Amino acid sequence: MAKKKENYLDYIPLKSEKIDWRKRDDGLTQLIIYRDSLLDKIMRKLFFTPDKYVVDLDSLGSFVWDSIDGKKSVYEISKLVKDEFGEAAEPLYDRLIEYMIILKNNKFIKLT
Repeated sequence: MAKKKENYLDYIPLKSEKIDWRKRDDGLTQLIIYRDSLLDKIMRKLFFTPDKYVVDLDSLGSFVWDSIDGKKSVYEISKLVKDEFGEAAEPLYDRLIEYMIILKNNKFIKLT
């Protein structure tokens, strides 16, 4: 029996409540990840690491992040990206799905 493949275009991404974000002056988005687990606190004391780190998104990543509202599916977001960026977003589905997987693996979003 063949294994059923996941169709990532059907998923609805939800932003993690543990991630903050802000718009920079240039309109791009910065994700702010706080390091507040017990292990992070110990590491900060021992190695003087920062209490948070910041991830700067490019224009495409910022647009996708801003489009995630907990209601739109990945497919609906892909249509918005296509309208905004046109050919510059190609190969659209491969790039968008890979980006969603990266966000999910880093616990920035959940896919429902």
